[in-house]
Amino acid sequence: MALEVIVLAAGAGTRMRSQLPKVLHPLGGRPLLAHVLDAAAALAPSHIHVVVGERGDEVKAAFAERGDVSWVPQRPALGTGHAVAQALPAVAEDATALVLLGDAPLIATGTLAAAARAGQEGVAIVTAELADPAGFGRILRRDGEIAGIVEEADASAGQRRIREANAGILAAPRPLLATLIEALAPANAQAELYLTDVVAMAVGQGRRVAGVAAAADEILGVNDRAQLAGLERCYQRRQAAELMAAGVTVMDPARLDVRGSVTAGEDCVIDVGVLFEGEVTLGRGVAIGAGCVIRDANLGDGVQVLPMSCIDGAEVAAGCRIGPFARLRPGTRLAADVHIGNFVETKQAQLDAGAKANHLAYLGDASVGAGSNIGAGAVTCNYDGEAKHRTEIGSRAFVGTNATLVAPLAIGDDAYVGAGSTITDDVAAENLAIGRGRQRNVAGWTPPRRRQTPRRH
Repeated sequence: MALEVIVLAAGAGTRMRSQLPKVLHPLGGRPLLAHVLDAAAALAPSHIHVVVGERGDEVKAAFAERGDVSWVPQRPALGTGHAVAQALPAVAEDATALVLLGDAPLIATGTLAAAARAGQEGVAIVTAELADPAGFGRILRRDGEIAGIVEEADASAGQRRIREANAGILAAPRPLLATLIEALAPANAQAELYLTDVVAMAVGQGRRVAGVAAAADEILGVNDRAQLAGLERCYQRRQAAELMAAGVTVMDPARLDVRGSVTAGEDCVIDVGVLFEGEVTLGRGVAIGAGCVIRDANLGDGVQVLPMSCIDGAEVAAGCRIGPFARLRPGTRLAADVHIGNFVETKQAQLDAGAKANHLAYLGDASVGAGSNIGAGAVTCNYDGEAKHRTEIGSRAFVGTNATLVAPLAIGDDAYVGAGSTITDDVAAENLAIGRGRQRNVAGWTPPRRRQTPRRH
């Protein structure tokens, strides 16, 4: 039997107090809805239908690149049962329909697969035992079998003490689900058509409703900023657990943030307060110091990134040492055993094996040959106000402290640049370049503190 997925994403999200639609708020750096769609897509359904509300155009625009989604408007919003009814006409008659919530991003694909299988012959719902089920519908059982769901707003005091909560995920054959939804009535405190009411209706028709158990954090949803923050920590604990299972030491899983994906080799060490964004690859034995930000970067085996460094769009080969307080900007390419020290910034810069810039330098639009040394305060002046220009430094070159290299410029192999020089002309191999004013010492100079102060009359 074919599987089709319906995702309910029309909620207004008024408690978020935001101009951004609720399902577009980020979790792990990606919209809530993106996580749900990825979990659904992993089931390889024949179609994914997303029901959107008044701000549906914004949601659609955020997923314009996804070709596996069809969009279904719900106007006005008259409840979850009404939302499913809008999507059902597009679902094949012989399909199993799996209904998901667009603001519950932690649901596991394995749980969804189990629900889809259980829903091939009748109604299946996902449930979880929660220590605090406040805000969730409660599962009503009779003789151990599911008999219905009561929403919290309609629950009695005794029913609110039930800890088995409804995840809001339901699966059923399309014909059965359509029949049940057609019979829904708004007999509740919200005067809406509740999808949850189909459970008791199915039981009333003599059909067994199957329950699929999920972990507690899988069914958590987002209604306000506090819940979003709570889900963020749940998500990040999962990321930390996956890294540790792969052989990575995470010094404090509560102080790690992954907003993208991280692939790491064995024996990596990640200190506290590290943020990964985009696609990051770490080789074996990489050490990331506290407070670092690593974005869209590849770090080779044995790389050390000392605290408070930012690496963005860079390729770093094995054995390099970065930081502390270093910034590698997009286009940076470091060969093996390069050292980039504290308060050094690179951009569109290539440093060959063993090159060093250990402190207080800017290397923009530059190439630095193997074994060269860039002194403290050295700057490549790459921008003339109109265009960028490159500085080419050969192998084993030495650039002294506070040197200003005005591009376009070429400095040859084994060349030296004297400290404090401003270099505007190319320097040939093995030459020494000095571009600074001659020192002049003034004999008999009187410091201001020794000068006689004029009397006032």
